[in-house]
Amino acid sequence: MKTTQQIVLASRPAGIPDESTFQFVEQEIGEVKDGEILLKTLYVSVDPYMRGRMREGKSYIEPFQLGKVIEGGSIGEVVESKSEQYQVGDVVIGGFGWQTFYKATEQEVRKIDPELAPISTHLGVLGMTGLTAYFGLLDIGKPKEGETVVISGAAGAVGSIVGQIAKIKGARVVGIAGSEEKISFLKDVLHFDEVINYKTAEDMKTEIEKTCPNGVDVYFDNVGGEISDAVFTQLNRFARVPVCGAISAYNLEQADVGPRVQGFLIKKSILMQGFTVGNYSDRFQEGAKQLAEWLQEGKLTHRETIREGFENIPDAFLDLFEGNNIGKLLVKVADR
Repeated sequence: MKTTQQIVLASRPAGIPDESTFQFVEQEIGEVKDGEILLKTLYVSVDPYMRGRMREGKSYIEPFQLGKVIEGGSIGEVVESKSEQYQVGDVVIGGFGWQTFYKATEQEVRKIDPELAPISTHLGVLGMTGLTAYFGLLDIGKPKEGETVVISGAAGAVGSIVGQIAKIKGARVVGIAGSEEKISFLKDVLHFDEVINYKTAEDMKTEIEKTCPNGVDVYFDNVGGEISDAVFTQLNRFARVPVCGAISAYNLEQADVGPRVQGFLIKKSILMQGFTVGNYSDRFQEGAKQLAEWLQEGKLTHRETIREGFENIPDAFLDLFEGNNIGKLLVKVADR
């Protein structure tokens, strides 16, 4: 009987997850039946939102179940098929998560074209992170030519794409990140107009004033916390704030407390809107088509941080909260 290695949620973490949060188990895979396919996992995605799913409680997506495999974006190769829609060797994407093999139904996955771009990009620039950047910036941020767009978490999977789209739209782009390597990437590779290293800045409010002399028209917020507090002081009248993430608070054991934003919103008629990419599911094809065109035209550069080995998935996930990745963070599980 064929088996699969899985990583399951062993306990719900209080604060920062650690090794005790995860457990490696081996499970038998039943016989592949009509309409099913067996997948060998090639890549898995690790993402900040997964931390929220480790908590109990109502949210926009169901929490992970204790003792069950940790779900998330994955790319796999069909190694056995009893489906008319899929052949052995097809490459597919789905949400089957942190396991080495998975028996899927035809509806659980969709085929991707390995000739369009490297297959890993379908978990990044051409996948959920690229779509998050596309819809969050263009639908909520609505940058205009000559406006100033500020992005926190700017060297991450979403932020790095947001900045490039803003440049395509003619905006002036300021990126905030936390290492000299990331700052160099934003400035020298992605050609952001200004960059701020929040870890070495003596005063973030002063840095925002200096790099944004005409104020801030769009703030794409990936982190929340004190960085966002500083940006809020420089928002212009009718500024737009797409709120994508709040990674600064994900591992806090107490409720996050900071300056209140209502005064800023009222005095300057600011739009602040939270969102998840699932809000735009009926428009994914539109976004993916445009992102692919920009990628093929050389208008988008994508960077991936790829860890090797199934056993290293938990460590890669924890790296997200240390800020050790540039661009999309993936784990390569197997070769095609």
